[in-house]
Amino acid sequence: MKEYARIARRTTGTLFAAQSLVSAAFITSGTVSVIVAAELSGNQAWSGIPASVMQLGTAFASLAVAATTDRIGRRGGLALGLAVGVLGAGLSVGAIVGSAFLLFLGGALLLGVASAAIKLARFAAAEVHPPERRGRAIAHVVLGGAVGSVAGPLLVGPSGRWMQEAGMEELVGPYLVTSVILALAALVIYVWLRPDPRDVGRQIAKLYPETVVRQGAARPVSQILRTPAAVVAVSAMVLSQMVMAMLMGMTSLYMANHQHALAGISLVVSAHTLGMFAFSSVTGRLTDRWGRGPVIGMGSATLILACLLATLSADVLPLSIALFLLGVGWNLCYVGGSALLSDQLSPEERAKAQGANDFLIGLATAGANVGSGLIFAGTSYTALGIVCAVASLIPMAMTAWWMFRQRKPATVCC
Repeated sequence: MKEYARIARRTTGTLFAAQSLVSAAFITSGTVSVIVAAELSGNQAWSGIPASVMQLGTAFASLAVAATTDRIGRRGGLALGLAVGVLGAGLSVGAIVGSAFLLFLGGALLLGVASAAIKLARFAAAEVHPPERRGRAIAHVVLGGAVGSVAGPLLVGPSGRWMQEAGMEELVGPYLVTSVILALAALVIYVWLRPDPRDVGRQIAKLYPETVVRQGAARPVSQILRTPAAVVAVSAMVLSQMVMAMLMGMTSLYMANHQHALAGISLVVSAHTLGMFAFSSVTGRLTDRWGRGPVIGMGSATLILACLLATLSADVLPLSIALFLLGVGWNLCYVGGSALLSDQLSPEERAKAQGANDFLIGLATAGANVGSGLIFAGTSYTALGIVCAVASLIPMAMTAWWMFRQRKPATVCC
């Protein structure tokens, strides 16, 4: 048992390191993505298209990466997904140099593959742990995003200056750095993610057969996602991601319309990022100690509070508090939902179901990016906040229903 505990620590540490690197890479390039898109397309209205293309790439790649990790193992599948991202960053560099907008969109699509791979990494950490530690394992990997959120912005300015000193376009720098960091992350996983989490997870399932929710042949994904617990888990992750993407996506524009300087907008974004990642370890412990349902319910309540607070004032401090709580609520739903979904799957079902879950999250995010703009432009930021608050009620209600259903004693037939 000590050997499995050592493997679990090594696996989680490796995935944490990879998550930190990939998060830094995406924040580095994402910071200048809209600027590059506006310059290459010649139309500011198209500046958000690369982000939407990347989200669609993430959604559809989730299914492909999951299938690959099931066939060749988590180590090979995740490393391959990140390697595709390296190619995507390279295409983006070529697009900037050659002023080719369509090529830049192709690069964004391939970067979505790397995004899908690193998001699936949280499930690889969960499967090498028994159920009572899965929440903490997932949270530890998610915590890597905090490292990236600090390191990423610090790389933007220097990388641009390096390119200028080399006589190249300044905006090439962040994408070149992104390609290097993604390559390093792929190497970290390929070298250190041993033994493969897929194989370890199967061994742990044999050692703890009572923790496997179902024995026998793998169920179709459609059947898995219709079970009550899986419905609650997927709904919590999908809806919390939608709410966060919708409200956060329009906050910068809302603040700009109220004449806030970039420094104030940056402060609100930083507060939001802090809420998303900084308390992941606490979330993981609560998920394992209190249970998945209470944590998801607490996350939904936090999202509702955040959405309503955001509508009260356009000042920096109230928005910083609201967006900080938005990040905390997302984290609670994301970690709690991920752990709950992991609990429902046998080793043979994990990759397919987890890939389908992240596919739905990616589609929801892409749709939220479009929908938030339509609601904001057609109504107001206040209306957007209210819509998001109402949407946050859904996972809370579903979780309450599921928990009541779990506690309700079975009827004994005479």
